[in-house]
Amino acid sequence: MENNKLQKDHLTYLETIALSVAIMAPTAAMALNVSLMASVSSYSISLVFIIATVVIGCVSVAFIKFNQHFSTAGSVYTFTEKSLGKKVGFISGWLLFLTYMMFTAASAAEVGAFMESVFSIAGIKVSWIPIALLSIVGIWVISYMDVKLSTRIMLIFEGISILLILVLAIVVLFKVGTTTGLSLAPFKINGNGGSSIALAVVFGFMSFAGFEGASSLGEETKNPKKLIPLAILSAVFATGLFYLLISYIQVIGFGINPEGIKGLASSASPLGDLSSKFISDAFAIMIMLGAALSAFSCALGSASAGSRMLFSMSRDGNISAILSKVHPKYKSPYVSLNIIMAVSIVLVIVMFKNTGAQVFGYLGTIAVLALLLAYLLTTIGALVYFTKIKVWKGFNLVAPGIAVVVLSYTFYSNIYPVPAYPVNLFPYIVLAWIAAGIFILAKNTSKDKNSVKVSAMRLEE
Repeated sequence: MENNKLQKDHLTYLETIALSVAIMAPTAAMALNVSLMASVSSYSISLVFIIATVVIGCVSVAFIKFNQHFSTAGSVYTFTEKSLGKKVGFISGWLLFLTYMMFTAASAAEVGAFMESVFSIAGIKVSWIPIALLSIVGIWVISYMDVKLSTRIMLIFEGISILLILVLAIVVLFKVGTTTGLSLAPFKINGNGGSSIALAVVFGFMSFAGFEGASSLGEETKNPKKLIPLAILSAVFATGLFYLLISYIQVIGFGINPEGIKGLASSASPLGDLSSKFISDAFAIMIMLGAALSAFSCALGSASAGSRMLFSMSRDGNISAILSKVHPKYKSPYVSLNIIMAVSIVLVIVMFKNTGAQVFGYLGTIAVLALLLAYLLTTIGALVYFTKIKVWKGFNLVAPGIAVVVLSYTFYSNIYPVPAYPVNLFPYIVLAWIAAGIFILAKNTSKDKNSVKVSAMRLEE
């Protein structure tokens, strides 16, 4: 009989929280998303991150509560199966698997894009593609081994990149504070309408994508019903505080004036630009290397979480049983991992005509669309399940209720008004993925029924 059990009681709190933080990739998020937010909400970026943190806190309530009741590698797949039934459970897991698979390839492309910029500063022209492919191979090897190694590498890489940015933040706060003076403008409305703030919140929300990653370590963490909820809660609010600080220093660093906000909105590398302005070009290169480490951690975390999602669905008989094989030595779901990494290589090669940043944007958008639907199903499932068993009532329903409304609006705002080509095709890719999942589920259900009939006929004979 094939061994299909992960290594129990293997990970500590820090190793568990590392997965959630790595998939969120706070350094990479700060290197890309603030400029996008500045283009729609001008100076009000820190206010937007306060709103986004509160909203994600509401979304996290469902995941925290589910993890207090179930310890599983299946994450949302198991949660929605327990609350909304097997079919919905499979589709939610299928969607989150797509998210993790897309994030793996997207983040590898992001590594290539950041490193291409680093080499460019040094006067060396290198394409992002070989760097992205090398990072995929490195992620493949690390993920294949003991999960403890993966989580520790994520923790170290993300820790280094966050430390570099905190150094930049201290320098900017000191120099701006002792010259032009600090400002509360980033925390104010600044004449923005509700629609501008709402659109910027979408970018803020995307900065938290993957906060639930620790849920996939439910079968490998020590005391999972206590440590995983704590890891998710800590990841959301610690990262939220980090976003609040770093978004603030970016706004005041570029300047509270029309030229400053225009420069921030148009900057392709705001953290690098601030490093050059306030410290040195050498530190700017270090910041960009830190961003590349953050992107690598995101890809590593996504591959680890995605392989466990596929493993769990396979173990339950919803897809091919071969995908539930676990490495005899390292106890990693290596067959499921092979699928994710092979697809990542194909995606990078197929999209070679685009820049690394474009590939990250395209694949990341597909990932987020699938993620929003998975989050929405999980939150609805939590409302149904915990109301039914009388754990939630009255005030307990407020936070998940807010989450359902905001998740629905966020998904809607990503598909309407209809975006330009090729982004307008991405919702159809997600719909096609859902259709494929329904087909697979129906095929396996039919196979199970036929097996039952054959068994019954044999008994009659």
